[in-house]
Amino acid sequence: MPQRVSTLFFDMDSYFAAVCQAEEPALIGRPVGVVTTDAPGAAMIAASREAKACGVKFGTKVAEARRLCPGIVFRPAQHDVCVEYHHRIRDAVETVLPIHTAHSVDEFSCLLDRSQQDLAEALKTGAAVKRAVAEQVHPSLTVSVGVAPNKLLAKVAAEMAKPDGLDWITAETLPEKILRLPLREFPGISRGILARLERAGIRDTQSLYALTPKAARHLWGNVEGARFLTQLQGGTVVYPPTRRSSLGHGQRLVMQNRTPQAARLVARRLLIKTASRLRREGLLARSLHVSASCDRHGRQSVGDTIMATQDTFTLLKTFERYWRGLTLADPRSVSVMVGGLIPMASHIADLFETREAGQQSTRERLCSMIDGLNARFGQDTVRFGELPPHKVPFTGAKIAFQRVPERSEFHE
Repeated sequence: MPQRVSTLFFDMDSYFAAVCQAEEPALIGRPVGVVTTDAPGAAMIAASREAKACGVKFGTKVAEARRLCPGIVFRPAQHDVCVEYHHRIRDAVETVLPIHTAHSVDEFSCLLDRSQQDLAEALKTGAAVKRAVAEQVHPSLTVSVGVAPNKLLAKVAAEMAKPDGLDWITAETLPEKILRLPLREFPGISRGILARLERAGIRDTQSLYALTPKAARHLWGNVEGARFLTQLQGGTVVYPPTRRSSLGHGQRLVMQNRTPQAARLVARRLLIKTASRLRREGLLARSLHVSASCDRHGRQSVGDTIMATQDTFTLLKTFERYWRGLTLADPRSVSVMVGGLIPMASHIADLFETREAGQQSTRERLCSMIDGLNARFGQDTVRFGELPPHKVPFTGAKIAFQRVPERSEFHE
């Protein structure tokens, strides 16, 4: 009987650095380190394959990277460019097969249809994905692909093939093909889980594979343990749909903005970005929290429930009241978060709201018009008040773990 798989997972190799090389061809073949700022104490957020060969990796400080790799070149992270390449990669891959989930800016999974589930056909599909990215996006962007019976094992297979590889795991190759992998290399095993496994005497993959789902659930302390083990053993897990309950933005303040007034203006700008996300995603917020971290007073947060809204004016008015409740001295970072999110279409307006059921209010429609003007004519064509003394590029629109900003966020 032929070996069969159901999931294809692909991961871009050294993504941020590879994008720099694609944008600047003179860097192709040279060691590149991607940093937030070119200072001796700054740390790498990405390193090219050439830099990794010299021992430079995520978290390596700039000074240490120069020692390990004297010819290394540093470039700042280009969040807007990396998001643009993310969408170009999606478009290229979808000429081969649909992308099911984008797990981050550089990791994706696809469900194989019946004609692609035979292992030989799945590997042909994986090779086609690699060609599509090289030919339609840029040859410096290499892809590691894994195919397996589920997403967890497909991701493991892709990691086994890095960089620029294509590998597989099938039910017939389990557990032998994964037994040599250390536990820390499996997605879903954090430092905390690893410590629990060690205390339970489980120090290698063979011992982990021999567990029952019930025992794994006990060790993890929740159902994720059983789900993890089911997938590790080649089974399928159907996850219930999830709904986001909050969203927000935070920023570490640059030196020019480390005063109470400047910090307030940065926080306002973060809230304005958050409000535009609410409108773009068709959501209403029912709570608002404002936070600041200071050298003298540590982290403080003020917030409460609010009437359901996506109106920037209403949110800013509430923000000012909450901000006055913070004691600021030497602020270092600020953040805003809206919660209690509900789809506008399912919201039932109460007696005091001036909106039709499932519709924007008059001021929310005005805010959406402002969003459209800024998208068409440029960021801050129409703005809600004063800007911070130093306007950080792409405030609130940086790539984060499991979040890829929309293209439009870089123009708001």
